[in-house]
Amino acid sequence: MPHDATLMMRELVTHDVQRLLLSRPDGLDWLPGQGVELALDQEGFRDEWRPFTPTSLLEDRLLELTVKRYPEEDGVTEALHALEPGARLRVSDPFGSITYQGPGTFIAAGTGVTPFLAMLRRLAKDDTLAGHRLLLSNKSEADVICAKELRHYLGDDLVLTFTREREPGREGKRIDQSFLDANIGNRDGYFYVCGPDAFVSAINEALTTLGIRAEQLVYEH
Repeated sequence: MPHDATLMMRELVTHDVQRLLLSRPDGLDWLPGQGVELALDQEGFRDEWRPFTPTSLLEDRLLELTVKRYPEEDGVTEALHALEPGARLRVSDPFGSITYQGPGTFIAAGTGVTPFLAMLRRLAKDDTLAGHRLLLSNKSEADVICAKELRHYLGDDLVLTFTREREPGREGKRIDQSFLDANIGNRDGYFYVCGPDAFVSAINEALTTLGIRAEQLVYEH
């Protein structure tokens, strides 16, 4: 059942990603990592739902969603980026199979980091960050969502790689099987994977080849 929400504020996180802070709908609960669908309560957009991951804690009074602007024909994410405080939105019930199972390695591309950001904030709040590692791929360092926060949480257990950086030694590096083999560390925990479908499929295949069991993989089915 859709829930009503109001935009309280918005601010840039990167050059094309904003955090939207919404009033917290009554009765909306979720697990860190789960997603919701969001629609503008405006003519022409009410039936245009898009999935996003709450990045706020369940006990927070506001609902935070981290939204990237994409060049869409219908302009939904561009409209979301242009909203002013007071705008009305609709929020779906939560869904998704990416939920926290235990210590392990998070592997993400781009905005695929948002479910893990929600989990890391929960772990930081509970003082249980030890034993976790994040491998994160972006086009460039300017595209990393909440980079300072991630570094604060993880320190050397945050491993960033960039596919379009031009600095020597950083250009064109992607998370592939050889990268995983060198960087995943402990192979006994869970492996949380999120990003574009092709990325998730390739990472899961590479992890399986490296001996990771199917029951250790956590991703959106």
